Amino acid sequence: MVFKYVVGVHMGDRHQSVTVEAEDALIAGLKAKHQNPAATITYIRRQNKRGDVRHPHGITGKPKEPKAKKGK
Repeated sequence: MVFKYVVGVHMGDRHQSVTVEAEDALIAGLKAKHQNPAATITYIRRQNKRGDVRHPHGITGKPKEPKAKKGK
């Protein structure tokens, strides 16, 4: 059975989260690490229905690019 996991990664000075489809948490972490070998895995958890619907992640193995901050 395949589940969706949210994997937190730390790359340089950025923290991001990635959603990965995998059979278990270890495989989800390995998939995220395979896409970004220089990244450090900070957490892995199963995707919840309520919170992740409000703040969806892309279902890929790569972290999203950060949005540009608007200046005042």
